[in-house]
Amino acid sequence: MGKLDGKVALITGAGTGIGRSAALMFAEEGAELVIAGRRKAPLDQVVAEITAAGGKATAMSTDMEDQASVEALADYALEKHGRIDILVNNAGHSSKVRSARWISREEWDSVIAVNASGPAMLTKALLPAMLEAGEGTVILVSSMAALRGGLLGGIAYGPAKAAAKNYMDSLRGELRQRGIRATTIYPAEVDTPILNNRPLVPDAEARSTMMGPEDIAEGILLAATLPARTMIDDMTFTPTIQRDTTRDVEVARRAGAPEGVE
Repeated sequence: MGKLDGKVALITGAGTGIGRSAALMFAEEGAELVIAGRRKAPLDQVVAEITAAGGKATAMSTDMEDQASVEALADYALEKHGRIDILVNNAGHSSKVRSARWISREEWDSVIAVNASGPAMLTKALLPAMLEAGEGTVILVSSMAALRGGLLGGIAYGPAKAAAKNYMDSLRGELRQRGIRATTIYPAEVDTPILNNRPLVPDAEARSTMMGPEDIAEGILLAATLPARTMIDDMTFTPTIQRDTTRDVEVARRAGAPEGVE
């Protein structure tokens, strides 16, 4: 008997990285899943893995920057299952340009939308069914960049994740008395595809001491499987061995600068 038997979960950003690992773990514990992400092919691969192992999952391509796409995902999940017991807002996105001097409005808006606005609107769409049921769990994967901003995460990513943190704090304060649990996850560097968008893409040596996506997924699973009477407010995850990021920060400082400008 799985810890999530009879539960329905929606996980965004589930085609790769942390979201993929969480989806596989949730399915193993008996949850029925709706998984979402921008690219359908990786989602279909995850669904195939889950169904091959005897689990249940469906997938929907979703753009968290687009309100209509977010609403369509919520409608699909509710029409299919009638409710979502566990929502994992995991989808994340960072800008290539990291500096306050060079980031464009387009990049800024995109990062805010995917990391803060989209998750807030998806949560809003699913809350009525949770409130009617008298319980529900919302888990958001933020970042250590929300707590300590800087060029490693970038000028847009840190504020976006901080906004998401504040949203979750507010959600928890408003609705915990009505059975809604709100948990925020703060990982430091994790070896996932989002790192490939950095100005300096970490090499194999840099990644060797980073956390793996399954490490963070274990924390997400813990928050989801505790008894309804218990809530984890916040969880931080950091690599045991810290690496030198001096060069990463220097490259990020210059990314997007006009030629010849220091």
